[in-house]
Order: sequence, then C-alpha cells, then structure tokens
Amino acid sequence: MSLDRFSAQAAQYARYRIDYPPELYAWLLPQVPGRTRAWDCATGNGQVAAVLAQHFQEVEATDLSASQLAQAPALPNVRYQVATAEHTPFPDERFDLITVAQAVHWFDLPAYHAEVRRVAGPGTVLAEWGYSLVQTGEADLDALILHFHNETVGPYWDANRWHVLDEYARLQFPFARVRRAHFPVRKQWSAEWFLDYLRTWSAVANYARQHDGADAVLLVAEELTQLWGEGEREVVFPVFARAGIVR
Repeated sequence: MSLDRFSAQAAQYARYRIDYPPELYAWLLPQVPGRTRAWDCATGNGQVAAVLAQHFQEVEATDLSASQLAQAPALPNVRYQVATAEHTPFPDERFDLITVAQAVHWFDLPAYHAEVRRVAGPGTVLAEWGYSLVQTGEADLDALILHFHNETVGPYWDANRWHVLDEYARLQFPFARVRRAHFPVRKQWSAEWFLDYLRTWSAVANYARQHDGADAVLLVAEELTQLWGEGEREVVFPVFARAGIVR
C-alpha cells in the first residue's frame, strides 16, 4: 500500500524541498502529443502540478496527504484531491500525461500500474523521476552527510528508500519507448537551511516518532555547521527521470 511519511512535516516539506529544473520539462513535454489533461500523482504540495498547469488545459493532482495538499497553490485549471496512486476517481482513458515525482517507490506497483493503464489514453506518456543523496563537493562534509544518512538515521528509513538510491533500477517500468535522463539541481544554501532540509527526511520523522519527538538533526548540527562555514555553499541534487508510452 502507499505510505504517508510526510503529512507531519508538510509545511517544512513545502519550504525546504527542491523544485525541478526547466530542463526536465523541456525534455519531457515534447514527448507528449496531447495537451488536454495531465495527472500529477502524489503531487505533495503541488509543485509539479503548478508547472503542468502552464501547458495543459486541465491538471488533476492527487495525494494521500490532505496536509500536503493544503500547502499547494490554488490555480484555476488544477484540481487537488485526496486519493492514492492505486485508486483514483478518474474515468477511463482520461489523460495525455501522468507524472510522479519522488514518490513511486512508496506505491503498490502492480495496482499502480493497473490504474495508470486504466486512465491512460492512446499515446499517453508516464513520467517518473526522483533524486538521490545531495552532494556538496566537499569530501569531509559529504562524508558526514552520508554517515548521517546511512548510520545515524539509517535504521529509520523505510525499505522503499533504497529504490531512490539506485534510481529505480529495481522498480519495473513495463512501458514502450522508454527514455531516461539526468538533471543536476543546484542550490545555494546556508547550513541552517540545509539542516531544516534534513528535517524533511522521512527517516528523521520516523526517528522522532520512536524517540518521543527527539530531533535527530541535532546529533549532526554542530559538526555540520562547522564544516559548512559562514554563508552559503552550493549543494547539488542528482535528479533522474524515465518516461514511456503507456499504451
């Protein structure tokens, strides 16, 4: 079943999670012949839906978290609804494009694929993407982030997390004319902002649930801040994407 790991930190998620680069949409949209309807599945705070709204007449955006949807921007041609990836209220053969950003690893894959095939029309494109562990280019700092990810909060990741780290290689994508691409997302962040980004991790939320609300980020905050230095530094998120024709 789909898992909700982000309702508790929905406001932080909306503020500190990255958006996706124009290059990704420039790669994806020319693959889509129609511009009538798109479905952004597991839309979260609606960041992808808001971009799709600029290119499609209608956008349906679903998420299992009402708290996440409450953070999404109100747009005249976007309709937000609480629904899982596996069960939606849409009629058959509805969409020209279906997108899923940083979420497919949480789904019941066979049921999700069945729903995608049901609501896809002829030539519909399904696009899935995500991003793996952030990098700073500073060896000591990256080693600290990796240790925090693998060791400090490692036991608190759901098993699904590891699909992101291998770019969905073990998640089936049984569709036609599959294309793949990579896009680095570069940000200039302060240490404080980065620490708040870490607080959006589902493993950090799981840690808090199991330790009476304790903040795991405090275990690394002092050392990370020292290594980070004053001001901002560049962080890079490696975004990976795949797209294919559903039927």
